[in-house]
Order: sequence, then structure tokens, then C-alpha cells
Amino acid sequence: MKLVSWNVNGIRACVNKGFKDFFKHIDADIFCIQETKCQPEQIELKFKNYKSYWNSAERKGYSGTAIFTKEEPIEVKYGIGIEEHDKEGRVITLEFKKFYMVTIYTPNSKRELERLEYRQVWEDEIRKYLVGLNKEKPVIMCGDLNVAHKEIDLKNPKTNRGNAGFTDEERGKMTSLLKVGFTDTFRYLYPTKEDCYSWWSYMGKAREKNIGWRIDYFIVSNSIKEKIKEAKIYSEIMGSDHCPVELDIEI
Repeated sequence: MKLVSWNVNGIRACVNKGFKDFFKHIDADIFCIQETKCQPEQIELKFKNYKSYWNSAERKGYSGTAIFTKEEPIEVKYGIGIEEHDKEGRVITLEFKKFYMVTIYTPNSKRELERLEYRQVWEDEIRKYLVGLNKEKPVIMCGDLNVAHKEIDLKNPKTNRGNAGFTDEERGKMTSLLKVGFTDTFRYLYPTKEDCYSWWSYMGKAREKNIGWRIDYFIVSNSIKEKIKEAKIYSEIMGSDHCPVELDIEI
């Protein structure tokens, strides 16, 4: 099974930068996107043999997630059942026979860490939610989680320590998630591989110089980690300040 995740930083803009070509070429079984920045009625985006599910933020032009899937899910859930967290359209869960597929767009703590406190609450609730799902059947979660977990996951860890996405608090929450029964699929296969990033600033030719961060993930339940076959980062694919990431898994 081929699964793909991409923070498109505005799907309407990304469609004009080659999104459809990549989508058709990659031929994923499930394709998740984050930061759609639109309501479903604002874009006509349909693909043959795929069903799509959208969760948009109340605030137009902000946040939002979507999933395209070849197999129709048993059930679809938008959000995690907590109004404070659900109004920004950040979570979609599809239930299939053998697993849950969850896409997440984690809130950014922002430049002055003005949302860090909220982010900590969010992380705790998301962890509880995923643990609850995991008690029923294995979970595959993907998305822009807005954190570089380890120093190896960004180009300049020393100068970025304490900045949004690389605070001790955010990194600690990722550690807490993994400790309760989940695996970072890319690091499972490539624990020491360097210079592998999924996001680059638009400033200072960061992408050209590969001064990036790995903040886009596929996380799976430990019970299925041995079914992981491959994890890929498509750093050559343009169209957003993030690039697509892929998980191949037999399930």
C-alpha cells in the first residue's frame, strides 16, 4: 500500500504548480494533504477512482486538511471531538477494515511562541486520541507535525534551539507520543541518514542550499512497524515550501 502526505501551503496555488501531475504520477492508494487553505466549494479537484474528504477551517483561507482514497472507508471522522481544537480543520480520520488513517496539521507555535501553550494542550489531546484509536486497531498517522524531533532532523539545530518547531517542549511531546506505542517510520528505516528534509524557508535560498527541517511524518502503531517497506521524501518536488513524503507498507 502506497500512502502519500503533502503540506501544499494552499491547494489552489499548488494546483497551478504541478499538484495534479504529481498526484497522477505517484498513484497513491491514499493521498493526504494539509494546509488546504480553502473550502471544498472553492476548488474543483476530483480524480478518477478516488473519493475525497475535506475538513476546512471556519476561518477562510486558513489551515484545513483533505484525504483522497481509492478504497472507500467504513467511517469518516472530522476533528477529535473537542470544539477548541476542531474549528481549524486540522484532523481527518478514516476507518478501514485493518487500520485507521489519520491526517493531522499540527498548529505552529509561531515566531514569538505565542501559541506554544495552546500547542502543548493540543499535543496532549491528540496523543490521547491516537492512543484510543490504537486500542481498537492499528493507526497510520501522517501530516505536518510542525516539529523537528531530533537534531538530525534539521540543518542548524544549535542556532534553532528554542525556536518554534524545535523547542524542548515540542520535541518532548513528540517523544511522549512515540513512547506510548508509535514509530517514526522514516527514522525506523533510516536512523542515521542526514540532510533529509521536508520543509524549507522561502528566505535566503534555503531550499537551493538544502537548509531545511524534517517536520512532515508518517507515524504508525508499533504493532505494524515491521510491515513498513519504504519511506521516501520527495525533496525534488516543488509547488509548496514543503515536499511530499511517502510510506509504503503491507497491511
